[in-house]
Amino acid sequence: MDFESKIKTLYNKLEKCSLCPRKCGAKRKEGHSGFCRSADKILIASANLHFGEEPPISGDRGSGTIFFSNCVLSCVFCQNYPISQMGNGREVSLKELIEAMLNLQKKGAHNINLVTPTHYAAHIAKALYEAKNSGLKIPIVYNCGGYEAVETLSLLEGLIDIYLPDMKYADNNLALKYSSVADYVENNRAALKEMKRQTGNLKINSDNIASRGLIIRHLVLPNNLENTKRVLDFIAKEISTGAYISLMAQYHKAYKADNFKELSAPLDKAQYKRAVEYLKFLNLDNGWIQEQD
Repeated sequence: MDFESKIKTLYNKLEKCSLCPRKCGAKRKEGHSGFCRSADKILIASANLHFGEEPPISGDRGSGTIFFSNCVLSCVFCQNYPISQMGNGREVSLKELIEAMLNLQKKGAHNINLVTPTHYAAHIAKALYEAKNSGLKIPIVYNCGGYEAVETLSLLEGLIDIYLPDMKYADNNLALKYSSVADYVENNRAALKEMKRQTGNLKINSDNIASRGLIIRHLVLPNNLENTKRVLDFIAKEISTGAYISLMAQYHKAYKADNFKELSAPLDKAQYKRAVEYLKFLNLDNGWIQEQD
């Protein structure tokens, strides 16, 4: 299928929305919002150079990061909740989105980093196709929460160079409790396999900048070490021991986390240390861990 046909298929999914696994059926083309609180307009919170990503994404010149408003998940601990849950942002046209990508390239960005893109996959695909025809050459990063439909991902093949998904949960009870989604695990696992099929393990060029591949993020949650272990087990057994993993210790109380006793305290250093030890036990040697204050 050529890119024009793929883009048309993605836009058709907006008639009764099925872009993400929820398949909520919202008539977004008619201006109705789905679970993601998004209709037919593109909303972004910012488009800037960002230096806080993993080293081969940020590099020394920054990642050209576009934060999209709203989200297909509803995580009680989301640190970007004003954007993802409250919808802070501004409406932009497709032309403005394309111009933002090209401007970030002109500023020296190592890549275009699409943050929380899932619910705008159709718009993004068209913007990327037109931007590439207008001279966009740097890698495209799909930076998502990991709750993705394989069919949608397959329609993005050839437009995305680097997949940067979360793998939040290995337990659907936790996913429902913390992110309001009952089928995260099976869809997340299928999505990561599709991402790996498309791009392979991460490739880093001679300048130590990512050019293509998969980086998997996992935020270690307080008092949920067993969840972390099961996530890492899956990666080692079903993705690759060569996979690049960003094992994050940056949890802090945000949004509605205080409503859950187990999430109301900071991540204990001992818990994160045990997560790192298990990572090493599985010989998952590629990636990054974080120092805790």
